[in-house]
Order: sequence, then structure tokens, then C-alpha cells
Amino acid sequence: MTLRTLKYLSLFPLICCFSIAQGQSYEAGISDYRKQYINDLLAEPRKPIQQTDVKYIQFYPVDARYKVSADFTPSPGATPFLIATHSGKQKPFREFGTLTFIIHDSVQVLHLYQSINLVNSNNHNDELFIPFNDKTNYSATFGGGRYIDIRESDIVNGHCVLDFNKCYNPYCAYAEGFSCPIPPSANHLYVAIPAGEKMFTKNIAY
Repeated sequence: MTLRTLKYLSLFPLICCFSIAQGQSYEAGISDYRKQYINDLLAEPRKPIQQTDVKYIQFYPVDARYKVSADFTPSPGATPFLIATHSGKQKPFREFGTLTFIIHDSVQVLHLYQSINLVNSNNHNDELFIPFNDKTNYSATFGGGRYIDIRESDIVNGHCVLDFNKCYNPYCAYAEGFSCPIPPSANHLYVAIPAGEKMFTKNIAY
């Protein structure tokens, strides 16, 4: 056994402990994120849920495999367009760019959108919106798709982290009367993403 091997073996327990601690820290961070998410839903003036509905909000177990690195390609000069919503109304967005990443050993692409209304209001104009569908829809997640939000500042040197453990349901998953954007066909993933928020079980008849 070489000296280098002995050195590695002596460090192995420390490496394992560090990796476990990192994993636990990440899981704790997502748990805190989800608690805040529910608190924000309850505090929302339009009341998508009530306190009695909290027990029906379900999430997949945290899975670091669905936290992926993505390559960003900007869409300069993209023309604003209208995205249909579940209420029949349309909302103006423009494509900000695309994110390319690997999941389930296959290359996937999602389009990033910027709300024209938010940009014009000078409120939250750093926010970028990713509505998407995947193969869990209707069976385990809301049929109308799910959302992820990131900020422009999250994109550094043409890369960003896309964490599906943070994806969430539109308000339309909880109640009627909301104008929730429907994911454009360009954002239909033909793989399952079993991460993030699951179907709101109050609306399921057993």
C-alpha cells in the first residue's frame, strides 16, 4: 500500500462526513424554503389556500439529482407575445433566453420568460419565469404544469442552477378564479420530474 493510498484512506471518513453534512444542509434549506412558501401562500391577499388546506399540500422528498447546472443562451431582441392562462385571459411575456441541461441522461431545454407587466411596473423586474409540463402531470402533479422562478442575478457567466426541488404549483391548482399562465408547448418536457410540489390532494376524490 502506497503512502498516497494511506493518506487517502485516512481522509476518507472526513470526506464522507463532509458529504453527509452537505446533503443534510441542502435538505434543511429546501425544508425551510417550503415552509416559507406555505407561509407566503397563507399571507397572499387573494387567498389561494386557507389554513385548513395546508395538510393537502404535498412535496416529493428532496432529491439532489434534480438540482442541475444549466447553460444559458440569451434571446436578444425577442418580440413580446401573449401566454394563455387557465382563466382564458392572456398575459404578455417576452422570451429572455433558454436553459439547456441534462436530466435522466438526456439533454433538455426550457425557455425563460420575463413578464412585461412586471418590467413596466419596475417591480420584481429581475424575476424570470419558467412554466413547464412533464410526465408526472395528471398522475402525481398538477395537470396544468408547474413553475420555477429564478433571477437574472442567478445567471453567472452563462450558467445557472436549476433546482426542481423548488418547483411549485400555480394558484389554479388550489382554487378557481386565478389567471395562471399555461406552459407554452416549447416547455413541455418528455421526461418525468418527480421533484418539487405534488398534486394538491384536496381536489382529489377518493
